[in-house]
Amino acid sequence: MKLLNKNIVVLSIINVFIITSCYKNADSPGYEYVPDMYRSQAIEAYVDYGLVADVEHSELKNKMSARIPAEGTIQYQANKEDVELNLPYPFAADITDEERKRAAVESFIPIKYINNLEAAEYNANEGKELYETFCIHCHGETGQGDGKVITEGGFLSTPPSYTSNLKDRTLGSIFYTITYGQRMMGPLGSQVNKDERWKIALYVRQLQNEGDIKFNDIRRKISLASADTINAETNITTEAEISTVDDENNEH
Repeated sequence: MKLLNKNIVVLSIINVFIITSCYKNADSPGYEYVPDMYRSQAIEAYVDYGLVADVEHSELKNKMSARIPAEGTIQYQANKEDVELNLPYPFAADITDEERKRAAVESFIPIKYINNLEAAEYNANEGKELYETFCIHCHGETGQGDGKVITEGGFLSTPPSYTSNLKDRTLGSIFYTITYGQRMMGPLGSQVNKDERWKIALYVRQLQNEGDIKFNDIRRKISLASADTINAETNITTEAEISTVDDENNEH
């Protein structure tokens, strides 16, 4: 009889452990012995520490672990050119169009995109793919402002043609417009990064010249005499681009 009672007590204790180790939460691993050994107390990004061993800790529940980067912070880049490319854009959004005109004069495509004809054409081809995703529906296949939003959607505001009204827009001006938009065109700065914007700008240059990127014009008069200067400055101008500034300043 005593043996039976002893067995009953032992079985009861086992049952208690089994029952208490079961939780309704499907994500629970069950009873944890020394939970600190299971769960790190170090702050890790995107980890909710409000639930530890199925016990809610309100002081941890709402504690932010992933931090918003400080203003002006950029992603780490091992390549110096990539660092300079991603530095804060020095031109502000401006409805008066003065900042765009300033960008046309002071903002120039980094040399790595036009280092040689092959690189320029490669980047322009990548720009074409981006153009067909973000731009073609309004500006059209050849940049005549005859995209399906206009021809089939009945949108009343027709984009200007790249081969007429916008033919003399510099790469810096195109980059600015992609970033902030202009008139009825919305900004795309949050959808395409700076690398992609320069590639789209190169493709638009091809459309401006009916398929010819005018590589020699881009590279004309670029002095390669000082390697230090070229490495220190990724923004390089050209005589061809400067020659369009007077026309742009006279635009409406």
